[in-house]
Parts: sequence; C-alpha cells; structure tokens
Amino acid sequence: MGENYIKRHIDKHLQLWKQSVPHKPLLLRGARQVGKSSSVREFGKQFEYFLEINFEKKDHQDAKKIFDRSSSPKRITDELFAMFGIPIVPGKTLVFLDEIQASVSAISSLRFFYEEMPELHLIAAGSLLEFALEELPSFGVGRIRSLFMYPLSFDEYLRAMNFKTLADTIKKSSPEQPISEALHHQCINHLVRHIVIGGMPEVVATYSKGGSLQECQQILDDLMLTYDDDFTKYKARIPSSRLKEVFLSVMEQTGYKFVYSQVSQTLRHEQIKDALTLLVMAGLVYPITHSSANGLPLAAELNHKICKYTLFDTGIMQRFLGLDISGILLGDTLVQVNKGSIAELFVGLEIIKSMPCNQPAQLYFWQREQRGSQAEIDYLLQIDSQIVPIEVKAGTKGSMQSLHLFMKEKNSVKGIRTSLENFGKLGNIDIYPMYAISNIVEK
Repeated sequence: MGENYIKRHIDKHLQLWKQSVPHKPLLLRGARQVGKSSSVREFGKQFEYFLEINFEKKDHQDAKKIFDRSSSPKRITDELFAMFGIPIVPGKTLVFLDEIQASVSAISSLRFFYEEMPELHLIAAGSLLEFALEELPSFGVGRIRSLFMYPLSFDEYLRAMNFKTLADTIKKSSPEQPISEALHHQCINHLVRHIVIGGMPEVVATYSKGGSLQECQQILDDLMLTYDDDFTKYKARIPSSRLKEVFLSVMEQTGYKFVYSQVSQTLRHEQIKDALTLLVMAGLVYPITHSSANGLPLAAELNHKICKYTLFDTGIMQRFLGLDISGILLGDTLVQVNKGSIAELFVGLEIIKSMPCNQPAQLYFWQREQRGSQAEIDYLLQIDSQIVPIEVKAGTKGSMQSLHLFMKEKNSVKGIRTSLENFGKLGNIDIYPMYAISNIVEK
C-alpha cells in the first residue's frame, strides 16, 4: 500500500473484480472527493502498466477526441498507446478513465469494451455521472458493473488513525458480548471526533498525520467551495442559488420529514423537488423514504410524499451549519448539538456505508400514518427475512415508546436501539453503541 494511502473497504471489491472472469468494465460512482481516484491509483500498482486519463484535464482533451472519433476498443487502445506510450495489454494493463462524465462518447464506449475486449481491466470513475447517464437511455445494462463509494466509515476512520485492534474488537463485540467499559469510553471519544471531522479522505488523512482540528476545519471549508463551484456547473439545469438554498434546508431539516414550505417562500414545490433530485444525483444528499413496513421488500410499500433527506458527511454538515464543536467534543451526549439530529445522520450514513457497494444506497423509515400520532422509527432494515426497526438516541437515555409500538403492531421478532450506551439487551431489543451500528448490517 502507498505510504499515504488510506485503506478502504472498496479495495477488496476491486480485488474481487480483478480476479473475476469475465470482468465487465467497472464504473466507480460517488460524490466528488470521496477517494475514488486514490483507490484506483493504489489498485493500479498491482498491474504491470497503468494508464490514467482525466477527461476534465486540459492536457487530456486530445484523448477525449479519440473516443469521439471511434467506439471501437481496438482503435481506441491503439491510438491511446500512440498518444501516451503506455502499452495496453489485456491482463497486464489497468486503464483508468477519470471524470468520465465529461465525455459521453467515452461512457458509451464502455459497453463495446465488454463485448470486444473483455480481458482488459478498465475502470471509469466520475462524480456527476448520473447527469451524463441520463443522456444515454440504453446505457450498457448488463455489460458494466457499478460500485458506489462514500466518505470513510467509522471502521475505516479508526484503521486510518492506526487503531486497528480497537476496530477489530468492535467488530467482534455484540449485545451478547459487550466491549469493556474502558474501551467503550475510548470508542465514544473517537466517535465524537469522527463526527466532527467527518469521513472525507483529505480531512481524515490530515488528522491522522497529527493535523489539528483547526486544519481539518480549513480543509472542510475548501471542500465546501468545491461543491459551491459544482453548483455553478449545474446552472443549465437549476440556478446555483436555488441549489444552495435547498442544500442548506436539507441540513436544517435533517432528522425530520422534509417540509417544502420551510425551504423558501418564493420557490414552487416543483422547483424544490428538481433541486433535491439533482443533489441526490450528485451524491451529496440521500433520501430516506417512508415505508409502511407491512412486508418485504421494504421498497414495495413506499410513500414518496413522506420523505426525509440526509447529507453525505457529518463533517461537511457541522461546518456548513457552524455547529458548536466544543459542545460535541466535551459533551457526553449529542442531544445539545443540532437537536440530536447529527446522531441520526451519523447512524444513517454508517448503514449506507456498510451495505453492499454494488447498488445505490436505500434508506427507509416509518411514521405512523394517523393524525395526531407522533410514533416514528428512524430506520428500517431488512435482516435475513425480517424487518428490523432501529431507534436512534443521541445520549444514553430515552424512552422507546415508538419502538415498542412498532414491534407490537408489526409483530417484530427483534428491535434495535442505538445510542452512546454500551452493547446490551432489553428483552427482544438489542442495544448497539452508535460506533458499532455497522455490525448489524455486516453480519
């Protein structure tokens, strides 16, 4: 592994893809700056030859023309060899097409690589891919494999910070085998720091090398400017000022049903909806959709009118909202910060990051569809053939009325409460500390 490379869970999936026969061209998808290019470059060290083309770079515009001129993999690889002098040999070369959303021709060519040059290892990555894919209605279904990538999970963060043994201990712990109290307090300390700095690789790398929280905040500010710049790129679709307004409202409404009228008095429902769709496509926002949860799959009983939205990173959120980080770092509860919704955000992100990375993230919640009822379950998961309700508590206390109500109504075998408590059990409710929420999914 490279000296400064942070190991990622995606590494093992890249390895499996390399060994699979036949291997389809691989499309790495995710928001900007989540580490896609770094992971591919690190992976590229396993090959005899590595060719990287970035379609957004000025000095790679001639390569773009090669894809515009032809869709024949043989002709494309011959011309790329002539241009870059790097041999393109199936089985020995990894070809990496970065920021591929900037070349619709290159995206279109991927299907032909699968059909005509299946032995070649070809990876494409992009951060605004969904926009480009929209323009290709028959885009390589069945001929291309997608992997989705996110900011670092808590497990990846601990390993980046050289706490591998602690990360392994968490993985082995359970409600039946709790972690020791001393280690539990250590984990809570790491957890609140991770929530403050988030999981963006550049921020975590700085912190792991001894950088201060102030330096991390500065990098988060720089990253926010990158996303601001991206908003101006979407101008043809939606004005950047509207995107910013909706983006900010998503953060302010995190943890609650999204109310359109709270965004702006001047924007129409449709305008807000279009902005939300675009933010979801850019990987900056994830929807959490209401499911009646009467049976599996959860997606069978969705009510898209009842929806929450959540941001893709806790560090970006605390920076955008200017949260009191000393309050987070010194408190033994997350309640005082943003009304506890940062705890709900963190748990949702951990669930997404621990799901299979070959499909887009899907999160579900439940709300009693009766007037005057406050009953709500933060997240619903399918585990084996059961619907498991998850309730998030920002501290170590709190009643579980909604959880008990849901379990009674739906005849649930098991429920999960996640908080800052240690592992434990309360009847048929399993208690997981927030830092171990991925244990539920990664069984």
